[in-house]
Amino acid sequence: MNEILNDIKTPAYVCEEAKLRANLELLKHVKDESGAKILVALKGFALSGVMDMISRYLDGATASGLYEAKFAKDFIKGEIHTYSPAFKDEEIDEILSLSKHIVFNSLNQWRKFKDKALASGISCGLRINPESSASPTDAYNPCARFSRLGITRANLDKFDSLDGIEGLHFHALCEESAESLETVLMSFEEKFGSEISKMKWINFGGGHHITRADYNVQLLINLIKNFRDRYGVEVYLEPGEAVGWQTGFLIASVLDIVENEKNIAILDTSAEAHMPDTILMPYRPAVRGESRSGKFSYRFGGNTCLAGDIVGQDAGNADYKFNEPLKIGDKVIFEDQIHYTIVKNTTFNGIKLPDLLLLKENGEIEILRKFGYDEYKRRN
Repeated sequence: MNEILNDIKTPAYVCEEAKLRANLELLKHVKDESGAKILVALKGFALSGVMDMISRYLDGATASGLYEAKFAKDFIKGEIHTYSPAFKDEEIDEILSLSKHIVFNSLNQWRKFKDKALASGISCGLRINPESSASPTDAYNPCARFSRLGITRANLDKFDSLDGIEGLHFHALCEESAESLETVLMSFEEKFGSEISKMKWINFGGGHHITRADYNVQLLINLIKNFRDRYGVEVYLEPGEAVGWQTGFLIASVLDIVENEKNIAILDTSAEAHMPDTILMPYRPAVRGESRSGKFSYRFGGNTCLAGDIVGQDAGNADYKFNEPLKIGDKVIFEDQIHYTIVKNTTFNGIKLPDLLLLKENGEIEILRKFGYDEYKRRN
């Protein structure tokens, strides 16, 4: 394995086929036992080279707008559900032609596109705000005060009629447990119970950390089964992170080591450009081979001119320790860097986008996509 990794031209995201399959098998188990349908949320995980595998396990994809819906059409077999905080006039016709479900965010949007949506024959839904959430920070909390996402009970009461609406969608979780879902469901049913029984489907959204080792899978299954029995509706889940959770890494090379009170290894990758959630969340990504008791300590700096482009600095712990000293040319592997990285990365400062690779179950490396100057030129 080390020989294979040493041959990789960096930087590169490497998705591990065996780990992705294990996640998909667990999600399929939840589907089979609960009767729910599960869609991959492209906002969190969109890697074209593995979408065929995902199609064999899940029921389709959920899109956040036209381009994700087009991506789903190109690479995924199954249902396409599309939600956006606001749809554009010049895009709505194509979105309707691609989607099985469309979810509107407000009374204004429903009124504006109602006739066109109903005439298209697809199933229409509303995103509601249960005003209950279990998110780690307001940046990821769609039910925070002043949220623009979803319709509150007070605003739903302003609807003259829900004729034509076949489903309700809520999204109130971020990397959360089945216990958190249980709490949100209580609020959802308390506020919207009179409408639920009139619907054909309810979408529980994403943020379910189903593939995390300590997740209570059986509780999730029971919650879904009991909900379906109470209301006679079809239930959807749309995880993105749970699909890509712990399925691969970002591999980089040490370009230089600078000494300024600490040893700072400059890499050919960037926290700002290639691991943006480490700054936004923030969190400290694990590095393969690090040791808490190691005698050799380093900070990892990105190869951009942003002074704060230091891995882990925003999470309050930017020092990585190792049992052996790092050398220029060494490879550094940041674990769990497949979800919410490929879909968010940038070419800030002209830095090269990491290539997309697949570590196949037979041990071979497949190049899914390579990036170079043309990608920077195209974006600017």
